[in-house]
Amino acid sequence: MTATLDLWPIGNCQVSALVDRAGRFVWGCTPRVDGDPAFCSLLDDAPPAGEQAFGFWEIDLDGVVETHQSYLRNTPVLVTRHVDERGNSIEVIDFCPRFKRSGRMYRPMAFARIVRPLSKSPRIRVRLRPARQWGASRAPTTRGSNHIRYQVDSSILRLSTTAAIGWLEDERLFRVERPLYFFLGPDESFVGEIGSSVESMLDQTVDEWRGWVRGLATPYEWQEAVIRSAITLKLCQHEETGAIVAALTTSIPEHAGSGRNWDYRYCWVRDAYYTVQALNRLGALDVLEGYLEYLRNIVDNAASGHIQPLYGVGGEATLVEREATALSGYRGMGPVRVGNQAYEQIQHDAYGQIILSNAQAFFDHRLLRVAGVEDFEALEPVGERAWENFDKPDAGLWELRTKSHVHTYSAAMCWAACDRLANAAGVLGLVDRYAFWSDRAEKMRLRIEQAAWRPDSDRLSATFAGDDLDASLLQLLDLRFLAPDDPRFLGTLAAVENGLRRGSHMLRYAVEDDFGMPHTAFNVCTFWLIEALHFTGRDADARLLFDEMLSRRTPAGLLSEDIDPVTGELWGNYPQTYSLVGLINCAVLLSKPWSAIR
Repeated sequence: MTATLDLWPIGNCQVSALVDRAGRFVWGCTPRVDGDPAFCSLLDDAPPAGEQAFGFWEIDLDGVVETHQSYLRNTPVLVTRHVDERGNSIEVIDFCPRFKRSGRMYRPMAFARIVRPLSKSPRIRVRLRPARQWGASRAPTTRGSNHIRYQVDSSILRLSTTAAIGWLEDERLFRVERPLYFFLGPDESFVGEIGSSVESMLDQTVDEWRGWVRGLATPYEWQEAVIRSAITLKLCQHEETGAIVAALTTSIPEHAGSGRNWDYRYCWVRDAYYTVQALNRLGALDVLEGYLEYLRNIVDNAASGHIQPLYGVGGEATLVEREATALSGYRGMGPVRVGNQAYEQIQHDAYGQIILSNAQAFFDHRLLRVAGVEDFEALEPVGERAWENFDKPDAGLWELRTKSHVHTYSAAMCWAACDRLANAAGVLGLVDRYAFWSDRAEKMRLRIEQAAWRPDSDRLSATFAGDDLDASLLQLLDLRFLAPDDPRFLGTLAAVENGLRRGSHMLRYAVEDDFGMPHTAFNVCTFWLIEALHFTGRDADARLLFDEMLSRRTPAGLLSEDIDPVTGELWGNYPQTYSLVGLINCAVLLSKPWSAIR
């Protein structure tokens, strides 16, 4: 079966898995999202049914002819129903336990599966074949009376089950006459009766997620799409530390054979800022609070105020990039990369995103911990770096590997850092610091306006020295650097739309980069265009584009990073936080108010 991004994420903010259209686990890392993938067949072109294949977990109904998948409402709990040619059927429920227990959140490194017979006499075969060392070999096993142990990478996974161990080891076909329970987790004895315990975990996990969703301030329109996006963004948070990863996968190419295969299982300061911004619009303050704790530790540990573009989910600063040569890649399109060299890059926009993420904490009295003077003082060195570097070259938000420019987007983000520091100083009553940061912000604004403006084409350039078009210029509106009715923004919008729009989709840029000419559109850029259309009074156009983007989602209701503007096929890492952020933001902006139905 050719790999696709028709994948359904499950998870618990510690581990996650992607389940394909056959109900097979094809991606999942342990002991956390950036770990070694026990399930790696998504990035291996070997036939999944082959005797030598591994890196997946399959519950196969003999003679299956029909499969249907859906989530339990307002949860990431997946239900897959299989029907065979004789009308026998089963239901498989997949989830990762997550609920409060003993005063804290229980989110083990564990995957649970329940198999229920629905009609007649179904027969199944279970193939659980975890990988180790990035697909280098199949995990060796040992067995007990009611469990099988799998030696993956540096740890051991234990499968506790009510199914016959021998049948699982032999991968034998057997009849399902009662519910079967599977719990794949740490190498610890399963306490309690497996069936009732897993059923209880399921009930509590469903309640926990539905309780979380109940607290969201969703727009009236497109509720299902917004809720699914919000749940998935929550799954991208490593709750233990508060870090938010850019996506759950690595090395899904940006387009066929592109070599643009990157590891997104880390916390980009930029991506995380956009994520908390979107979830804040829905009132999901727990994500913000967790991320702020992570961010404050990053700032405390930053040498001389320097902020890297990304860090590990535990705050790790070094993310050495290498290739996992045992895996052939998505559809055989390698390389498969582990780590990300971008941690070494200079990306000045990070200073702005650090402070923008923190800014709300000075004003929002709903937070358990409202930011104070000590937090402001900790952020001032970041502001100093923004002031020193706003008009210096960097790799930019698109992380160019062999080029550097003074990017307008980076400069504007640095301006925002100083502008929001002034706002924070104002609410804290720090009159002198308010004047100080306001003065710096104003000087930066004048410099950016002068350096980026191109009077001959009546627009802003994406770089100070060139005459470049880039979709990131649309973010000057969101940053409040320019107003929607500013002729300079309107001219820039017209130029960007004319130069980068391809039908219903937006390119990042339309010039060659380190890997040649980009072939796919960047989904978040299309959402930025929708926002700009809305704010400039083109609501009808905005809604048409938004409906188009909704139609491009996978059956799970999600988006990846990129899309082919000709075929509509999704490419890039999945699920992509950027894209889901754009969906939420646009839905909130475009929706009719709740008062429309009252």
